[in-house]
Amino acid sequence: MTRRILIILLILTFLLPVTGQVKKEGSELKREVTLYNPYKPSLADARKKSYLPEINDTTSVKPIFTYNVISSPFTPTYQINPIKSASLLSDPLPKLYKSYVKAGLGNYNTPYGELSITNLRSKKGAIGFYAKHHSSNGNVTLVNSQKVPAGFMDNNASMFGKKFFSKSIFDISADFIQKNRYAYGYNTETPYDFIKKDIKLGYFDIGADASFSSLNLDSTDFSYRFGIHYDYFKYASDQTMGHAGFIGTMSKLYKGFYVGASLGFDHYKPSDSLYLKSKYIFSIAPYVSKSTQQWNFSVGAELMLERNLENSAKPHFYPKISFGFSIVPEYMRFFAKLDGRLENNEPAKVFSENPFLVPDGSLFRVPNTSYPLILSAGLKGNDGIGGNYLASVSYSVVNNMLLYSNIVYPDTAFRVERGNHFIIVPDDAEVLNIHGEMTGSITNKLSFNSSLNLYKYTLSENEFAWNKPNWDGTLGLIYNLRNKIIAGVDLTLLGSRKLMISQSPTGWMTLAPDVIEKPVHFNLGFSAEYRYTKILSFWLRVNNVSNERFYEWAFYPSQMFNFMLGFSYSL
Repeated sequence: MTRRILIILLILTFLLPVTGQVKKEGSELKREVTLYNPYKPSLADARKKSYLPEINDTTSVKPIFTYNVISSPFTPTYQINPIKSASLLSDPLPKLYKSYVKAGLGNYNTPYGELSITNLRSKKGAIGFYAKHHSSNGNVTLVNSQKVPAGFMDNNASMFGKKFFSKSIFDISADFIQKNRYAYGYNTETPYDFIKKDIKLGYFDIGADASFSSLNLDSTDFSYRFGIHYDYFKYASDQTMGHAGFIGTMSKLYKGFYVGASLGFDHYKPSDSLYLKSKYIFSIAPYVSKSTQQWNFSVGAELMLERNLENSAKPHFYPKISFGFSIVPEYMRFFAKLDGRLENNEPAKVFSENPFLVPDGSLFRVPNTSYPLILSAGLKGNDGIGGNYLASVSYSVVNNMLLYSNIVYPDTAFRVERGNHFIIVPDDAEVLNIHGEMTGSITNKLSFNSSLNLYKYTLSENEFAWNKPNWDGTLGLIYNLRNKIIAGVDLTLLGSRKLMISQSPTGWMTLAPDVIEKPVHFNLGFSAEYRYTKILSFWLRVNNVSNERFYEWAFYPSQMFNFMLGFSYSL
């Protein structure tokens, strides 16, 4: 019933007249529209917003399960194959050349030549030849403006051969040495004109030696060396000396200690014109040593029997004890040594030290110098700049230290001496030496080396240590550009010295000492080498750039500014 009533009401509502849309008379609406452009309908842009639903799952699933593992052993099958041993290949060896030539020429008419010829690498042996020549024919000017010949000549030649065995080496060689000097310096207070050949001094020495030594790959094996030698020394037409000798050394590692000994014998036979007896030196020196990375020591002694200028033999005993340990590995190591030695003043050695002795046989009448005690200690190690350092102090007791004095004796019955020859004035002394040296790298291309010595002499008879400086030092810089250009600068410094002149004030058989003092001397030099190829290079050497006059001995001025240039070539 209710549904029917609702339907009837809806029908009536739709059928009622709509009065809102009946036009009223007299109220008619009129409008005019003027169009200037054609009508272009358009729709405005609309942005649609979209909202996506967010779903957050708040439920969580925690799976829970159990399992069991049933293991069973697995035995794989395998096959053993041999592995080749590793082969160690040696580093590639540099190429060797059979010969080497070096030649140069400098002012003061100074030629230089050097030649070396050897075979290449061989497992059977080696053979070779070496020769060197260096001379000068220039003059120097004395204080009285007199030009005198101050040349020299040094010749060396050697032939050698080696035969290699499985555990030993046989070595043999023959040598020739020649040296000439001119006694050009003299006291210019009295003019002295001399002939060049009359002031020429020189010698030649020819000899040979042979040795047989062990070839050990392991330092613990027994090592040995036995050798014999002979040389003939000639100073003047009637002043000669023959020298024969033997040397033997043996050593072996025994219960952690290195045990060894050396044995030597040298015999000298002067010519009859010298009126000297035969001379000899016999020595034996056993020792025991041991070394580790942290410390080392050596204990030994040397017993010598010497007959030189005396009628009977004279014994000498020298301790040989050394000890060292590491304070900071590689950077600082302490060492101490108690030592002694006999310095054999044979003619060739004395001539190299002072060639201007009076040519009356004095060269063969030189006493040997003995060092009964040498006590030294110091520090050494790596300096951390690509080099090493050494600082030490030593105290020595010296018997028969060789000192030299010019002799001026114009009224001698047999020979007139104007100061160009020397006599030996040996003396006993105590020497204190403080020594230091250091090397290193400033940059990758620039390195340096330096050394310094301080001396203090306490003599028994002489007032000063004649011609010995109270200090000396060196400083050198080396520039290396890829081993292509090598240049260097070196500075040599020499402290002041006292020189003695023994002269006759009355003209009779009396000598009185006269002292001359020479100031500090320095010498600046340059060197350069350009290696054009591996086998060809050119070099230059310049000495005494300051052009300062240097007196090596009293009355003996040296050559001043000098240079030499040359080349080196390998074949």
